Amino acid sequence: MSKASFKTQHPFERRHDESTHIRDKYPDRVPVIMEKAGRSDIADIDKKREGYFCFVDNILPPTATLMSSLYEEHKDEDGFLYMTYGGENTFGCQ
Repeated sequence: MSKASFKTQHPFERRHDESTHIRDKYPDRVPVIMEKAGRSDIADIDKKREGYFCFVDNILPPTATLMSSLYEEHKDEDGFLYMTYGGENTFGCQ
């Protein structure tokens, strides 16, 4: 069974207020929502060392890309940057 996404669990106003609060409290940080890709069978992120791929708008950004650049280019209208993660087999990598 698929877990509901953050966007579907929380109304826009609440998400917008929360992202604004985070940016006001921590102006040098980026508010990010990281969720497991829908078709990924990889375990939830924990403190183990494993290989994960992080995507923004279903694109694997270049390794050297700054989070601030990703945020400015891909932030949602609610103020959060939404990212997904998955393992190698999720996205056809071998």
